[in-house]
Amino acid sequence: MTSTSDHFPAATSGWFSRAEAWLDDKGKGAWIAAMVLGFVFLWPVGLALLFYMIWSKRMFKSSCRSRHSRRFSGRHSTGNSAFDAYKSDTLDRLEREQHDFEAFLTRLRESKDKVEFDAFMNDRAKAASAPENDGESA
Repeated sequence: MTSTSDHFPAATSGWFSRAEAWLDDKGKGAWIAAMVLGFVFLWPVGLALLFYMIWSKRMFKSSCRSRHSRRFSGRHSTGNSAFDAYKSDTLDRLEREQHDFEAFLTRLRESKDKVEFDAFMNDRAKAASAPENDGESA
């Protein structure tokens, strides 16, 4: 047998989750507007929203970038099969090129590090052998 208190948190989290998702979809401006309205009409609500935004790190996220990436990252169908095939091929090619370029940059960094390390070791060996040569010639 379940009591009504068992159902209350689920109901509360349902509307809260929907409100949170709606505000997230609208962006950081909606969160700020809700917080300001909360301060205007009932200051504890505005304060609670401010603390929630800081605690959940919504104040520091760039919501425009996340909404932009969500909008264009999906490969949904446009209804035109020729364009969808072209788009899919192009996106696959670009992903391969990005991966290849990142691998090239990694190899470039590694080779630069190796050259710098070899130069350091050569300089160190020359510096270590220089006093020994000076001592032997005297």
